[in-house]
Amino acid sequence: MRNVKLSKLWDQLHSSYWFIPAVMAVVATALAFTMLTLDRTGKVGIDYWWMYTGGADGARSLLGSVTGSMISVAATAFSITIVALQLAASNFGPRLLRNFMQDTGNQVVLGTFIGTFIYCLLVLRTIHGQGDGYEQFVPQLAVTVGTLLAIVSIGVLIYFIHHASTIIQASHVIGNVSSDLHKTIDRLFPEKIGYSKAQQQVTPSIPVNFEEEACPIRAIATGYLQAIDDQELINIACKYNLLIRLQTRPGKFIVKGSDLVIVFPGEVLNTKLVNEINDAFILGIERTEQQDVEFPIDQLVEIALRAISPGINDPFTAIRCIDRISAGLCHLVQRDFPSPYRCDRNKKLRIIAEGADFQRLLDRAFNQIRQYGKSDAGVTIRLLETIATIANYTNNSQYCKALRYHADMILQDSNEGLSQEQDRKDVQERYYAVIKSLDCNSAIKNWD
Repeated sequence: MRNVKLSKLWDQLHSSYWFIPAVMAVVATALAFTMLTLDRTGKVGIDYWWMYTGGADGARSLLGSVTGSMISVAATAFSITIVALQLAASNFGPRLLRNFMQDTGNQVVLGTFIGTFIYCLLVLRTIHGQGDGYEQFVPQLAVTVGTLLAIVSIGVLIYFIHHASTIIQASHVIGNVSSDLHKTIDRLFPEKIGYSKAQQQVTPSIPVNFEEEACPIRAIATGYLQAIDDQELINIACKYNLLIRLQTRPGKFIVKGSDLVIVFPGEVLNTKLVNEINDAFILGIERTEQQDVEFPIDQLVEIALRAISPGINDPFTAIRCIDRISAGLCHLVQRDFPSPYRCDRNKKLRIIAEGADFQRLLDRAFNQIRQYGKSDAGVTIRLLETIATIANYTNNSQYCKALRYHADMILQDSNEGLSQEQDRKDVQERYYAVIKSLDCNSAIKNWD
């Protein structure tokens, strides 16, 4: 994946509350000096009806009012944002805070208020009237722009009130996480089924003495593996003529001293090579969806588990999460899983990665919801309906086998968790419909 480190840097900036407001503050400063320069040069006339034509006292009063109100509104907006973050952490889980921190709308709102405050403050200090001991100067253009910024800020405040009440709604949060899931699938599984069958048939040969002569390279730091710079690893492998086998994947927690990769031949191992390979592994304090398709699935599962917990008891929100997981998995089964083998330009095998596993993704999507929701007939039935929906989008026999396994587990848990006989019968009816759908798709696969 190209520009992995730049993508990581942008992700960090996008997830911060200071970057966009800081940029807008710089823009406001530049705008203030530009308007003041135009006023001093006199290149802009003041004969327009919308231009400010008052004196120094009126300009001071106007900009002083805007400056004071903007800093007050900015403080209020920041307080509302903190309350929204607290509600999100308690209702949806602390891991969802990152999604709220990435909300561009809140960042632009804060930046608008702060930028207007800085602009008016810088213009205010240049206004001089008669008797102030300075040459009289009233920047009509700059004051007019300050008034326009105040009007824009009022519109932004109205938007913020609507936006703040929208982003904490369960449907909005679930929809955003689902969107992240679909974007991650498109990024990590770009090939659609049937588009690259010829490439999938090639399996490069691994040296027979790989296990005997290979040596591990261990991590020099601790944290969650957020991304791997594949291109940098390829360049390192070509530079040292290596074959590298990855021992981990994005999303895993790396402990300092644990194995990152195994390199062949091991005789070239040195401190410089260890540092270069560690530099290709980007660690952080939390997981991200940059190269980890399991992360948005885990977020949806976390929301569902909190919804069906005894303290909240909201199965409708859990069902919404299951529906979104269903849409993501339907999207996924229509994509080719990339080969774990990475070759250089000369078609020589350089990297062996840990391949993506559909069974593992199904386990992350279904296991915990099945275990915690087995006493809820509605959640159990929707899980079975989800399996039937996914089965309609694939005729891969291995996928159908994995789906059948989870259908069997759901039926077994429901027999133990549901107390009413009629509920158990309803679940069994859905189960038989799922099995019929899976058998039909398996038959289509075998016929093909």
